[in-house]
Amino acid sequence: MSPSSQEEDDLAAAWGEALEQEGASPAPAAPTPDSTRVLNQAEIDSLLGFGSDSARQEEQTGIQRIVSAGLVSYERLPMLEIVFDRLVRILSTSLRNFTSDNVEVSIDSIVSLRFGDYLNSVPLPAMLAVFKVEEWDNYGLLVVDSALIYSVVDVLLGGRRGTAAMRIEGRPYTTIERTLVERLITVVLQDLSDAFGPLSTATFRFERLEVNPRFAAISRLANACILSRLRVDMEDRGGKIELLLPYATLEPVRELLLQQFMGEKFGRDSIWETHLAEELRHTELALDVVLDEQTMPLASVMSLQRGDQILLNVAPGAPVMLRCGEVPLFEAELGRRENRLAVRIAREVRRQEEA
Repeated sequence: MSPSSQEEDDLAAAWGEALEQEGASPAPAAPTPDSTRVLNQAEIDSLLGFGSDSARQEEQTGIQRIVSAGLVSYERLPMLEIVFDRLVRILSTSLRNFTSDNVEVSIDSIVSLRFGDYLNSVPLPAMLAVFKVEEWDNYGLLVVDSALIYSVVDVLLGGRRGTAAMRIEGRPYTTIERTLVERLITVVLQDLSDAFGPLSTATFRFERLEVNPRFAAISRLANACILSRLRVDMEDRGGKIELLLPYATLEPVRELLLQQFMGEKFGRDSIWETHLAEELRHTELALDVVLDEQTMPLASVMSLQRGDQILLNVAPGAPVMLRCGEVPLFEAELGRRENRLAVRIAREVRRQEEA
């Protein structure tokens, strides 16, 4: 018998003697060593009914895969990440001046999701600011979480450093708190306008402040949006600001956001365009002065001989047409300058008139 088996037998015998002394029922089976083993994530997912990603993809139909992969990732708008980086730098300086405290702003994440999914995941209580972009004629959403709300109120009203902001659950926000948060939102929106400034002129105007996500619906629930989470740290206080921009709002500047770097021309070469324009201006064209046009039988044309006269059906002084090939360009007057015939351009012939 192995030492381990001997120890188990001794332990079982000791339990049996103890139970007999207490007059209790026989002891249950000793726990096996595997009963205390910690389950890994794969086993937990299996118990809860969640399979691996590959297994779930195999079980999904084609339509389900299209719907689940229907969102456009924000990486397809590379210039937007540069705009958010610029916003972080500007906002750090503005909030330091606004709170007179040491403020650090950083980007937590930039993700794409559906508008309805975001509204269902907003951590309450929070303040949801609806703003409008004047030039783009569309709306966006700015969400300030409760931690940042109480931290800003505490800082602006002279709270001491090193003490956590007081948070009272179960009560609505007061008028003072809403007013102070509106001032914070105004600062953020102004900095957001400055961040988009080098790319496109955009004025982010504050519309209203809501505390219920149902009243902050600015888009259809199935529409795709870009969510940027910003973390604001004021030493031992702080919170999060979430900026939500629907793709419909960014559509007017989509071409600009697709740029890899500022000023990208998508294959256009301004130097070549200038050179081509200069060469076209120096190109020589042959202009024909058309006095009159007539339709004649082929037999009459073939019977023409040297010295025959063709009568023109126009009166003296009638305007003539200047053409380049088959394209009419100008209407002019026929005259004489020194010993040569000359024309004076009267007006330009438009293509619409010809049509």
